[in-house]
Amino acid sequence: MFGGLSVAFLALSRLIYFNSIFKGVTRPHAFSWLIWTALSGIGFAAQFTQGAGPGSWARGFSAVTCAMLAVLGYYRGEKNITRGDWAALLVALGTIPLWLAARTPVWSVMILCVIDTIGYLPTVRKSWNKPYSEASVTYFIASACALASLFAIEQYNLSTWLYPAVLVVTNSIMGGILLARRSKGRRFQAVAWLAAL
Repeated sequence: MFGGLSVAFLALSRLIYFNSIFKGVTRPHAFSWLIWTALSGIGFAAQFTQGAGPGSWARGFSAVTCAMLAVLGYYRGEKNITRGDWAALLVALGTIPLWLAARTPVWSVMILCVIDTIGYLPTVRKSWNKPYSEASVTYFIASACALASLFAIEQYNLSTWLYPAVLVVTNSIMGGILLARRSKGRRFQAVAWLAAL
């Protein structure tokens, strides 16, 4: 039940995000989505091999949709790529061999969590001054997706629950950053409007 709910939340999140891209509102950062494509695939493999069962379904679906978003990000996304963005991409992708070298699922999932969090950096940088260039609601829905996948796990151990738990936190923080930056922009506009009177 929770595995299906997790996939439904993720599908809803992605549907809203894709729709926002095609409307020209959301401009995804291809680097973040490229990192998340690799990690969702690795996360899915780690969860699946450790017996997460239906709790891993959302990660598999996520890997496919992240790949689609990485491609869309390249064509319709953020074009201002900074050195910091390149550094985040290279560090994240360069750390993937550590996952391959890790002999235990726990270490591999811990490394994934660090890399996944690095994946947010290009999107946070892009969105800091352009908070409307991301669909904030999709991050909160993705957080609910990860929470549902936590409840769907059949065998709880650090390697099965850590990754979705980190996704609950990081997606919530990203959504919160977007809302906070939008709120700050509205306050600034209100002050500028009052000053113009």
